[in-house]
Amino acid sequence: QVQLVESGGGSVLPWGSLTLSCTASVNIFSWYTWVWYRQAPKKRREYIAGISAGGRPNYVDSVQGRFTISRDNDNRTVFLQMNNLKPEDTAVYYCNAYQPGSSAPTFNSWGQGTQVTVSS
Repeated sequence: QVQLVESGGGSVLPWGSLTLSCTASVNIFSWYTWVWYRQAPKKRREYIAGISAGGRPNYVDSVQGRFTISRDNDNRTVFLQMNNLKPEDTAVYYCNAYQPGSSAPTFNSWGQGTQVTVSS
């Protein structure tokens, strides 16, 4: 069973920065589009960023220009650098992957996520 392990969360002040990591115990890591989701309290889990097998990033409007997604295929890790954090970014952050041609999470078993709290 694939394991997704997110890390790097924490508590920061508004305008602060964090870098999240997700390591996946999956074969052919490089084949997938890797994605980040987040779930704020009392809200549904939502997609926020993805990076294709070819390295093309995609972001939702709310994080565009502030977050940067990247990947390290050799180490089976995907990153999310988050700058200029806002209180509304407070959420548990999760990673997952899309198979080529799909826009649905591949792995039914999500990781434990990593908590990001932005507050003054």
